[in-house]
Amino acid sequence: MPDSRYCYCITPGRFLFRIQTGRDDIAQVRLHFRDKYIPVQFIDTRDSVLMKCVAQDVSHDYFEAEISIDVVCLRYYFELTDREGQTLYYSNCRFLKEPSEDNDRMFDLPQNLREVERFQVPEWAKNKIVYQVFPARFATTEDVSPKVWYKTPMDRTSDLKGNLRGIMSRLDYLKELGVDVLYMTPIFHSKSTHKYDTIDYYAIDPSFGTTEDLVELVEMAHNMGLRVVLDAVFNHSAPEFFAFRDLEKNWENTPYRDWYYTNGKPKRPKLRLVKPNYKCFSYFGGMPKLNLENDETARYFIDLALYWMRTAKIDGWRLDVGDEVSHYFWRRFRNALKAEFPEALIVGEVWHYAADFLQGDNWDSVMNYPFLNAVMDFVAEENISASEFLNELGFLRGNLNNACHSVLWNLLDSHDTPRALHRCGENKDKMKLMVAIQLLLPGMPFLYYGDEVGMTGGRDPDCRRGMLWDENRQDKDMFRYYQRLIEIRKQNPVLTEGDAQRSTADDENGVVSIKRGDLTLLFHGRSGTAQVSAGGVDLLTGEPFDGTLGSYQAAVIKA
Repeated sequence: MPDSRYCYCITPGRFLFRIQTGRDDIAQVRLHFRDKYIPVQFIDTRDSVLMKCVAQDVSHDYFEAEISIDVVCLRYYFELTDREGQTLYYSNCRFLKEPSEDNDRMFDLPQNLREVERFQVPEWAKNKIVYQVFPARFATTEDVSPKVWYKTPMDRTSDLKGNLRGIMSRLDYLKELGVDVLYMTPIFHSKSTHKYDTIDYYAIDPSFGTTEDLVELVEMAHNMGLRVVLDAVFNHSAPEFFAFRDLEKNWENTPYRDWYYTNGKPKRPKLRLVKPNYKCFSYFGGMPKLNLENDETARYFIDLALYWMRTAKIDGWRLDVGDEVSHYFWRRFRNALKAEFPEALIVGEVWHYAADFLQGDNWDSVMNYPFLNAVMDFVAEENISASEFLNELGFLRGNLNNACHSVLWNLLDSHDTPRALHRCGENKDKMKLMVAIQLLLPGMPFLYYGDEVGMTGGRDPDCRRGMLWDENRQDKDMFRYYQRLIEIRKQNPVLTEGDAQRSTADDENGVVSIKRGDLTLLFHGRSGTAQVSAGGVDLLTGEPFDGTLGSYQAAVIKA
């Protein structure tokens, strides 16, 4: 197909072409191309190049090729040869038995148009490591007793007095761990602990501190080489937000009627399970849904985002419930932010495959829940095979624009999910394997605070416990394991640059092998031992590798 997932500009004058075929159907694909406007009888511009199979999923193979061009418009088609040696041609969405010489029956590539539409992500963000903080529970400068701070299980309302100055006091810890980006869940004025029901988007919640505290935090982080990303809750507000409050009080004369989706004067339900007469997040009346198709509402929130970029010098936004807001708004949002802050990182929250938001005109990245699901299924739940795990990764590799792969937020857990260790049944070997997969593959590994010292916890709110600062409560071995993985990642750019040379799966033994440059990554997703044919030094242990993998063990073999 000729859409932007299958033919797009990488850099000016350099283009990627992609074609999806049936799994194991096609042995070879050749891309044929020529100048649209120069007749071949005058100057023969016809050329071709073999394409490479770069990924597979359960149903498809994905072939790619890159070429450099300098034309007004290119025409192209594909030559497909199956495993029995038969050849067909695919041109302008039709299969042909013979190659067409008619330019008008080929796929079309206007060069300037595609260059203008090029998907550009911030260079600073590529393959960096994100650390998520839940401000109310991460660190505090207040006097809080250990009994309160380390309460388990955690409830929704416990006040641990976490604040921005507490986070400032722990920035050295983040540097020691080796992360690159600090992401904080909402910090604006709200009555809740989680702050996803915002009352005033222009005010830091008093329990967290002040605008001056945020400015100082960001400056400190930047001086230490850390970037800072904030949470943008633009899908919904609190009922106490000025526009909704005016709707309730002045329904007949309010200027904010189009700021929300209401069916008459809003009536807040007294019971949690009663559906309100206005749209909201998950039918929860305490989070009325904003109408960002309304121009005034849209301008308010775009101006708000720009205000904090200018005031606090933050580096980007994570967009809460981003997939329930229109592409039209996100195009406006992106255009406004990138015009003034071209290196701003824009990451959407979405729990499913989201190629429609990753075309270069909405977001730079997403919270990569398909990655989380694949790792959990392979390691924690053990309900998919090694080859099925590679298929899940292959689907993303073959269907998303390559520009976004280096900035996908590859998470194992978050404030919205049970802790990864909890999902592993408290099996720390499983946890270590999942972390190795997360930190040794391309993308932006997304670490949830405390996982690196062995924090556990069930579903929200128990996953939002107080950070383990008491060293007697910390798993020091886990922390060192994280540190070593991060060191290996940063010392070996081959882990995150370019494609893997070879990926194989041993389903009988549950072993995934990925070859990248002079390194071989081994992930053993089952209990017991497995033998593999790989020799060299395991960078994780510093010892020669004897070919044996233990239960849920990862290895990084340098030949």
